[in-house]
Formats: sequence, C-alpha cells, structure tokens
Amino acid sequence: MLCQKDPHANATVTLCHSATRDLPAHCRRADILIAAMGVAQFVKAGMVKPGAVVVDVGVNRVADPAALSGSRLVGDVAFAEVQPIAGKITPNPGGVGPMTIAMLLQNTVRAAEQSRTPP
Repeated sequence: MLCQKDPHANATVTLCHSATRDLPAHCRRADILIAAMGVAQFVKAGMVKPGAVVVDVGVNRVADPAALSGSRLVGDVAFAEVQPIAGKITPNPGGVGPMTIAMLLQNTVRAAEQSRTPP
C-alpha cells in the first residue's frame, strides 16, 4: 500500500502465506497483489481491492478431461473472476513467465561477461 504523501517515495510491504489469519482482509488492502503460493486459483474476486494490480506468479497443473494431456496450467489467481475487479492483471500461463525467462537469460549473459573480465 502506498503512502498518501508521496506515492512514489514509500511503500508498506506485507508478506502473507496461505495460512495467514484473515488473508482476504490483507489482500483487499493491497494496491499491488502478487500471488505466488502454488495453490490453484486461490485468490478469488472477494480478496481483491477494486482497481488493484494483480500479478499471478504461481503455476499449477489441474485436471482437465477436455485437454489432450488430461490437464492444464492455471495460476494462483482465479483470472476470469478477478479480471473485472482488478485495474490490471497478468494472465497465467503467459504472464510473467516469459519476462522471468528473459531476465534469467540476461543475467546469465551478464554473469558470463563479468567472469571473463579481470577484476
């Protein structure tokens, strides 16, 4: 949640887990909600503050008889339910994963370059 005086200067970060007491209340206060607990579609519409930015990092495989493999990937956020409430939301799969891979590759190249340069 950002401070009212200067929203770019300060932030209060709250770290929760799936067993945090009154987790929905904590989530509803968040301007930015990052879900990364590994529980399929755990975050529901009632847990999201209207207009919040929701970043779904969790990846879960759930049974889906309609899929060729018999399963499909979903995130920790019930996307279709939360999307109308959120100001912005990342889909999952297809959201932050490609950016994570791009940054991992960039850091790998940077580390390789630094290892070749004498101190």
